[in-house]
Amino acid sequence: MKLSRNAGVILLIIFNIAIDQISKIIVRGSIDPSERIKVIGDFFQMMNVENTGAFLGMGSDMNPTLKLIFLLILPVGVLGYLVYYIITNKDLDRLSLIALACIAGGGIANVFDRIAFGSVTDFLYLHINDTLRTGIFNVADMSVTFGMIVLLFTTFFANKNKQTA
Repeated sequence: MKLSRNAGVILLIIFNIAIDQISKIIVRGSIDPSERIKVIGDFFQMMNVENTGAFLGMGSDMNPTLKLIFLLILPVGVLGYLVYYIITNKDLDRLSLIALACIAGGGIANVFDRIAFGSVTDFLYLHINDTLRTGIFNVADMSVTFGMIVLLFTTFFANKNKQTA
């Protein structure tokens, strides 16, 4: 049985949301906010941090009205349009479709956290060395990042193929 294009997109978005939310439920239930778990030495650690801002905590000190606009209303509008665009644009290639669905799923998962909990649960941290390390992130962030990388990759190679043709 072959899924329709739109059913596949919706399932991929739901899968991204579900994996993120399940991981956050596990973290909230099993890791204390003051705890750091070294999974692979200092390189890979897990913790439980509630982020009231956006990427790397940016905007966490904004006044409540600006937070509502920039961290809730605007993202809901953009994500709503993104899902509409994915479903209605039949010219998207398969990789771009997957990338955009991952971006939408990750974005929706983080917006859900802001609505349900007033913050986003972050819990993954990579420390390669003192100058090369990540902020604390979650599965939704990985999904959005993966989608952006794939989208940039497909855009770059699509333009390169057009130039050579």
